[in-house]
Amino acid sequence: MAKKTEPTYTPPFTVSAEAINLIAEISRQVERYAIRLEQEDGLRLRKANRIKTIHSSLAIEGNTLSEDEVGDIINGKTIVAPLRQIQEVKNAIKTYELYSTLDAFSEKDLLKAHGVMMQALVDDAGCYRRGGVGVFGERGLVHLAPPADRVPLLMSDLFHWLKYSKDHLLIRSCVFHFEFEFIHPFIDGNGRMGRLWQSLILGKLHPLFEHLPVENMIYANQQAYYDAIAASSNMGQSGPFIDFMLNEIHKTLKDHQGEPISNTNQETISTIDEEFGIRFGDKFGIKFGIKFGINEKRILLLLHADPSVTAQDIAEQIGISLRGVEKQIKRLRDLGVISRQGSRKSGLWVINKE
Repeated sequence: MAKKTEPTYTPPFTVSAEAINLIAEISRQVERYAIRLEQEDGLRLRKANRIKTIHSSLAIEGNTLSEDEVGDIINGKTIVAPLRQIQEVKNAIKTYELYSTLDAFSEKDLLKAHGVMMQALVDDAGCYRRGGVGVFGERGLVHLAPPADRVPLLMSDLFHWLKYSKDHLLIRSCVFHFEFEFIHPFIDGNGRMGRLWQSLILGKLHPLFEHLPVENMIYANQQAYYDAIAASSNMGQSGPFIDFMLNEIHKTLKDHQGEPISNTNQETISTIDEEFGIRFGDKFGIKFGIKFGINEKRILLLLHADPSVTAQDIAEQIGISLRGVEKQIKRLRDLGVISRQGSRKSGLWVINKE
C-alpha cells in the first residue's frame, strides 16, 4: 500500500489579509532577532527567555511561583513553595530541555513530552485521556471536549495534516494549537502542551523560536488568548485564533530584540578587554561569579573614569539605548558589582573592588 502523503482531513480555517501581512512581517523580524541572538550576550538572553517561557506557561495554568523563583529552581536553588508547583516547574524544565530532540511532526514525541511534563502530577502522564473533560470559566462550562474514544483518531488526523499540509508553517502552528486545545487530548496539561507544541512547530521554520518566549506574551494577554479561542470555537474555524497568535508572535519578536549589544569591531573589543584588565584585573568577575560582557566592561570603565556620569551620558558614549544601559546598570547593582552613594541626581557611582 502506498504511503499517504496528502492530508485526508483538513481542519477548518481561513487566512485573513491581516494574517498574510503578518506572515511577511514576521519573516523579516525573524532574521533581525536571529542576529540579536548572535550578539555577545546571546547565551544569557536565551537563558532569560527560557525562564520567562516556563514561568508564563505555568502561570497561565495557575502556578503562583514568581519568575525569580522559577529562575532559582532552574539554577538548582532550594525555594519554599507548594510541592506541586515546584514539581510543575521541574517537569517543565526537563521537558524544554528535550526541545531539540523532539520532532514536532511526531505524535509519539508528543506523548513522550507529556509524560515528562506531567510526571508525578497525573496518573496517566504520557497517555491520552480515557474520560470526558471540559473547559470551565467563571460562568461555567466553556467547551466540552470530544469523547475520549475519538481522541486517538482525531490526533492522528491532526498530525497527518500538520506533516503533509502545504500551508505556511506559521499558519500550521496556529491551527494545530487551536485544534489541539479543542480536542483536549489529555486529562491535564493541555494548555502548556499546546503552547510548547506550537513553539516546536515554529522551530521548524527557524531554530530561534526555541528561545522566543511567546508564552510570556500570551500570559500578558491571557483574556485575549481565551477570547480568540472562544471566537474561533463560535465560528467553527480557527481564523480569529490565527490572527491573534500571529500578532503575538510579531509583537514578541519586536519586543525581545532589544538594542544590538555592540557595534564595535574586534580590534575595539580587544582594546576594551585590555584596558579593563589593567583597571580591574583579569579575575575581577570571579569575585561576583560572572563573566562581564563587552558593554558591561565599557560601562564599568566609564564609571571608573567619572563616578558622576549619568545613564544618558553612558548611552550616548557607547551607542546603545538608555533603557539598555539602565538594565545593565541594574544587573551590576543586583550582583553587587556597583553601588550608589548619595542622591540620584548628585550622587556618585562606587565600584566594589574589595
